[in-house]
Amino acid sequence: MSHDFDPINNHSNNEHFQDVLTRALENPSRRSILRGGLGLASMFALPMLPGCGGASAAAGLPTLPTSSTLAFTAVNKSILDQIVLPSGYTAKILHATGDTLSPLAPAYSNAGTETGDSWENRVGDHHDGMQLFYIDANNKATYTATNKAVIAINHESSADAHFLNPTGQTSGGVTGKKFDQFGSWDALTRPGDQVLKEINLHGVSIVEVTLDINGKPTGYNATSSMNRHITPQTLMNVTGPAAHLADLKAMMVTKFDTTGATVRGTLNNCGHGATPWGTYLACEENWAFYFNIATGAAAPTDAKTLASRTRYGVAKTAIAAGATAASGQGWFTPTDLADDNHRFSRWNVAAGGATAADDFRNEPNTFGYNVEIDPANPSAVPAKRMAMGRFAHEACVCSIPVVGKPLSFYMGCDSRNEYIYKFVTTANWDAADIGGGIVAGNKYLNEGKLYAAKFNSDGSGQWVELSMSNSSISGYSSFAFANQAEIYVHTRLAADAAGATKMDRPEWGAVNHANGEIYFALTNNSSANRTPAKVDAANPRAYNDPDGNKGSGNPNGHIIRFKEAGNLSTAATFTWDIFLFGAEEDSSSDVNISQLTAKNSMSSPDGLWFSKSTGICWIQTDDGAFTDETNCMLLAAVPGTVGDGGEFVVNNSLTANGVTTTGKQKTFVGGILGESRLRRFLVAPKGAEVTGLTETADGKTLFVNIQHPGEMTTKIGTSPAFSFQSQWPGNGGGLPSAYGPSGRPRSATLMITKDDGGKIGL
Repeated sequence: MSHDFDPINNHSNNEHFQDVLTRALENPSRRSILRGGLGLASMFALPMLPGCGGASAAAGLPTLPTSSTLAFTAVNKSILDQIVLPSGYTAKILHATGDTLSPLAPAYSNAGTETGDSWENRVGDHHDGMQLFYIDANNKATYTATNKAVIAINHESSADAHFLNPTGQTSGGVTGKKFDQFGSWDALTRPGDQVLKEINLHGVSIVEVTLDINGKPTGYNATSSMNRHITPQTLMNVTGPAAHLADLKAMMVTKFDTTGATVRGTLNNCGHGATPWGTYLACEENWAFYFNIATGAAAPTDAKTLASRTRYGVAKTAIAAGATAASGQGWFTPTDLADDNHRFSRWNVAAGGATAADDFRNEPNTFGYNVEIDPANPSAVPAKRMAMGRFAHEACVCSIPVVGKPLSFYMGCDSRNEYIYKFVTTANWDAADIGGGIVAGNKYLNEGKLYAAKFNSDGSGQWVELSMSNSSISGYSSFAFANQAEIYVHTRLAADAAGATKMDRPEWGAVNHANGEIYFALTNNSSANRTPAKVDAANPRAYNDPDGNKGSGNPNGHIIRFKEAGNLSTAATFTWDIFLFGAEEDSSSDVNISQLTAKNSMSSPDGLWFSKSTGICWIQTDDGAFTDETNCMLLAAVPGTVGDGGEFVVNNSLTANGVTTTGKQKTFVGGILGESRLRRFLVAPKGAEVTGLTETADGKTLFVNIQHPGEMTTKIGTSPAFSFQSQWPGNGGGLPSAYGPSGRPRSATLMITKDDGGKIGL
């Protein structure tokens, strides 16, 4: 989902790249390192970046050799309300918002008439990260093809919940109001059934995929015993290192579980992760917006709670009492239904009782983690993996497993000025744990070390451990950490203390299976944060949209990548460069640095995923800057390696309020890909984000999610009428036929195949 209006909650004094880069440019000894000198270069075993030095920067970047890997013809930009694919490819729908997972739920009406409780047995909304798992003869999850499979799919938000009610959402008896968690409205009572609907359409759906005799997916089994919908109300276990588990549980104490041993549910799951042992990691991203304090209720007064809520962006009304407005869903307000098991009152995080065991002041502490789910075992209780840190998790990608070596998981915190993290397991990888479910997860994900990334101006970087043994954390004056458990729960503050480098909205990460290099999407930024005076090496551009329609700053975003020292995922240091810059093809050379053309121009990279079958790097966009020319898209790239490009000097120019400012910025850029190595593969319907990928083991079916088509649809008056930006997939746009009831748009999962039966993209 687009986050163009997200607030910045990181007001620490940690350095931006500009600070470290300026020192490097002013220090001749550091410039010598860039030219392959000794010092840090030998200490970190840095590869020499080709083309360094002022002359080569002016001469441009090398173009990588052409590739014959991508065998499809690039599709053109499109603003049609349909799926656009290359000739020779077909897309069908696996399932869409509201489809049934059980005979207990009636068929979806697409008129908003479904009950809130029925959504516990339906596919959720806002399809996002996903993973296909095969089920072996012992009912264990595997990545080796069998005759049975399930797919786990995240559901990010209920921002389009007005579609799911007959006349839109209701507050205080007023119907038809479009509202989402980024909005603000009065804290009047909401209908309980609407709230239950919004709660239950979140979470993770797991469905059995039907396979033909050749293993090709044909749809899903709506009555399978494997199907389930994990919602914000599902019971989950609190987990963490044995030495710190008691302290963790103390911070999870609520009226629901006064021991803190269990919590409920998962929220706003965006990107995902898949473990080598065959479990699913649902990453909790924008969970902070769902909490409120009832008007006139008592706010917690302890300094740590207030500091943490402020740092995480827990709604303003959850910081101060006496509020008259709610920036959140208003889920705590219903009075027309019983508050069974505190299903409504848990979202009111006031300090209403004598202790935390008497209210839900700690409820925000229970969200912001990676949630591990066993897709093969419907009875397995999911686990909150708290040792991996608490923040706005966008995705969680595992290093290439090596028997006898620890595993590393790379994670981004998706907000402006936030950090990139790494979790390194204490346990060494043992392939015998494949299919081990939550028990294997306990072994690898409860014990380990958590790090935050610090990027240096010489093209190197280091991982800073987030531990009480780090004096910068244990002695941090802005937040008095008492123990390691507090680092896991207040991770953003620990990263502040450790001096991690602020980044621009690190979204999806991905690991290149060919060489272990790690990629992160930095989706975009606005001129409020990105001007020629505020650029830096990792975020080097400040410019206006070339046609003046869609913003300024860095509206098109870019992708950064890094390589661990010695190709070891456990390394303490790394080297980095920028893989790809989003741009419109008619932009200047200082904006269109990657030399994109009409066949591969793109904006706001969000989803990233490498195919193990073909090696293709798939790039998905969630854009608001290029939508005057094209809907969001999916592109295929043949990647190079860190250091295959060179040094580049960007000449920035940005005009705001009639004033033009300019400046130069040096950065490190990968080699130019060209159309043979980067092509547009798919364009989505109107208003949709393209997000989430997975594939069959043979690489012949690619699953792609289309999220929130018709996002800009608005309610008209008080009648059940809407002005639809999109009516996909009920209009059949780009599909063999219309899917489901027509009218309102729905998120959906595509199954894309090649008409000749070959691998996707080749």
